[in-house]
Order: sequence, then C-alpha cells, then structure tokens
Amino acid sequence: MNTPLAEPMQPVPYRIQGFERETHDTFTLELKAAGEVSPWVFAPGQFNMLCVFGTGEVPISISSNPADTASIKHTTRVVGAVTNAMNTLKPGDSIGVRGPFGSSWPLELGRGKDVVLIAGGIGLAPLRPALFELLAYRERFRRIILLYGTRTPRDILFKRDLKRWRSHFDLEVYITVDRASGAWQGMVGVVIKLIQRAPFDPSNAIALICGPEVMMRFSIEALQQRGIGNENIFVSMERNMKCGCGFCGHCQYGPHFVCQDGPVFGYDRIASIFSKAEV
Repeated sequence: MNTPLAEPMQPVPYRIQGFERETHDTFTLELKAAGEVSPWVFAPGQFNMLCVFGTGEVPISISSNPADTASIKHTTRVVGAVTNAMNTLKPGDSIGVRGPFGSSWPLELGRGKDVVLIAGGIGLAPLRPALFELLAYRERFRRIILLYGTRTPRDILFKRDLKRWRSHFDLEVYITVDRASGAWQGMVGVVIKLIQRAPFDPSNAIALICGPEVMMRFSIEALQQRGIGNENIFVSMERNMKCGCGFCGHCQYGPHFVCQDGPVFGYDRIASIFSKAEV
C-alpha cells in the first residue's frame, strides 16, 4: 500500500497518459504523476478518489496490474457529472488523485485452493488486478476460474485481456450475456448458471465477487448451494463515498465504513446486513 498522505484530503496532481474506450459507455484512464513521486503501489481491490478540478470527485477502483508501478489505471462507466467530465479528458490533461484507500482481495487465503472470481458488468474492473496477481504467482493456487456476465456482448470489458487469459491453460474463463446480439455464439443467461456448473472444488475454494448488488446476492446463494462457506466468500461493496478516509460517515454500511473497512468484505462479516433491502 502507498504511504498514507500527510494530507489525505489533498488531491495529488496527475496527468492523463492514455485514454481507452472499453465499451460504448465505459472507458479506462491511464494516469501518471505530474511531479516526482514514489512508484505507485496498491493492493488489488483498493480504490482512489479521482478529482476533476472544477467539477467534483468520485471513488473509482484501480484496474491496473499491481506490477506496473509507473502509472495507474481506472476503468469507469459514464453515470454522472464527474464521470461525464472524465470522459472528455485527453492525454496531457490534469486530474487529482487521493489514495489508495480501502481493503483488498485476500488472495493469500487462496493458497493451495481453487480461486473463483465472479464478475458482473463493470465489476470485472476491481477484479482485474487480482487476476494479474494470481497469474503472477500461479504456482501458489489450484484452479483459477473467472465467471463473467454482462447484459449484452457489446458490454464486455477488457476484450484483449479476456482473449489472452483464455489462451492460458492455467486460467479458465467462462463468459455469458443476458441477451445475445450480433454474431455472439457464446453462452446466454445470467452468471448464476455459470456458478452452478463451474469446475471447482467447493470444499477447497474461495470466491471473490464484484458486480451489481442483486447479482452478488444470487451469486452468494449459488455458491452456498455448491457448498462454499460464508467465511470463504468475499464481496466488493459499492457505496457513495465522499472522503475516502472515514471522516464524513457518508458510506456507513451497518457498523462499517466502506471506505475504510471495505470495499472488500468477508461475507461472514456482513451477512446479517447484506440481505437487508433498506441498507
């Protein structure tokens, strides 16, 4: 993890080094420090607060390879004023960065086990660094399985990565879409169906889940039906974070603060509040 900032509420200026259109409404920004700073270090699953000066600030998960410390990448969907402004940035433009914040995927708990990663839509972005890390230390794990579901084929993220990962004999990738279109010849249906048939050993596996909350609820139920215990299920929660430092209380989730105690939680810690619709 990066050394905590002396002024955690003060954005550090970065420059846009690259902009990549992932889908019709999703893009990846590659950022590089505007001045002299130490190499960027983070743990898979953490996030940064990104500030478009004059517009506002939003929390965005880090989607880059943890081994690439010269720059950082963030993948996001255009959903509001700040992400709309980010969508217009060009190489050389300035952006503010605070972080990294939050907890990370507990990959060390997967040693000697099958690791199942379940992503829905944009939820693949926070899991992407974990995949890079798992492959970098491939010998520590048994089967590594990615189950990925999107609404349509045009919503699939990181197509080059997925093609490369699928070519690895040490990583199994299964993709499904809710609605087929165009020349799609792959699976059709919700990601839950992938969980029901995925080739992992539930008695010796951990599961990492990120996606829409309703998708995660049903994924957890499917994993439980397969026999994975709550202590081996981990989810990344999204709440509207404002400070990232636990100061404002805006992202309180039951007794927890997502920006500090999360965004990654062991499901056994939050099972009692996860299913409450009003939370």
